Amino acid sequence: MAAESGGIKIISENRKAFHNYYVEEKFEAGLVLKGTEVKSLREGKANLQDSYGLLKGGELYLLNCHIPPYKLGNRENHDPLRTRKLLLNRSELSKLWGKLETEGYSVIPLKLYFRKGLVKIEMALAKGKKSHDERQATKEKEVKRALAKVTKHRR
Repeated sequence: MAAESGGIKIISENRKAFHNYYVEEKFEAGLVLKGTEVKSLREGKANLQDSYGLLKGGELYLLNCHIPPYKLGNRENHDPLRTRKLLLNRSELSKLWGKLETEGYSVIPLKLYFRKGLVKIEMALAKGKKSHDERQATKEKEVKRALAKVTKHRR
């Protein structure tokens, strides 16, 4: 999954995020990682499925992000599902806090990548979709595919 474009090397993407949530706003954050986590990420291994952001004590944390242990690591290897702190500006944190407390939003990760040698994560402020909304979105995608197929054959 190492697609390079403009100094960005994508490690992992959360493809189900757009299916399960209405993404309102995106923002980029840094991650506080241990050395073996970075080495494992350089191998292109990470899983963002079922992970989410939690605002606690004025800080934003990433929970349930699976970064497998580094295979050449020793006893200092990390816990794969440990809670990781996200690095954001104070103004961004206060804006997030207001949305999360009052309007029922969630913070979900979209992408984990290297930018200029640093590990960054693209997070989104999102609202969950109901099951009927997901079915409607699937129908719309199928209609678009069918139209594209018909127009392709007409040309």
